[in-house]
Amino acid sequence: MTGQPALPDGLRAGTDSDSADVIALIGAAFAEYPGCVLDLPGIDAWMRAPGAAYEGTGGQFWVLPGAAGLRACVGYRPVAPDRVELKSLYVAVSARRQGLGRRLVALVESAARDLGATTVQLWSDSRFLDAHRLYESLGYRRGTRTRRLHDPSDTTEYFFDRDLS
Repeated sequence: MTGQPALPDGLRAGTDSDSADVIALIGAAFAEYPGCVLDLPGIDAWMRAPGAAYEGTGGQFWVLPGAAGLRACVGYRPVAPDRVELKSLYVAVSARRQGLGRRLVALVESAARDLGATTVQLWSDSRFLDAHRLYESLGYRRGTRTRRLHDPSDTTEYFFDRDLS
């Protein structure tokens, strides 16, 4: 990738064999919020085979292994010729506030530019206020659109996007 950000040591493409660690990382993040639970038979089923979930989408999914499971994960998928969606940015509690989330967002933005995209968009659970602060500090704008997922967590998500040009 041109202009690639400094990657965290050990970052690699996620595979289906990372499933248990992806579920543990994201499940731990969800557990920080009352009523937020994984829906593995439903909306979160992709976690059972994360490599296959991104295969063939034109996107990519990365994981950052640590001594005790994953430290972080992030992915993206193209959603239009000029637009990429940032997906599944999660950082373990022990790895937060060290710039890792910023570096992973920069990685997605670099990949988006390499694909010719001019915008990165994302949806974020309305409860994830720390994530919203991160995105806004990086220049993402929270839009007026929301969406309800009708999942066991009764999730409402906010839309964010950032112009890369």
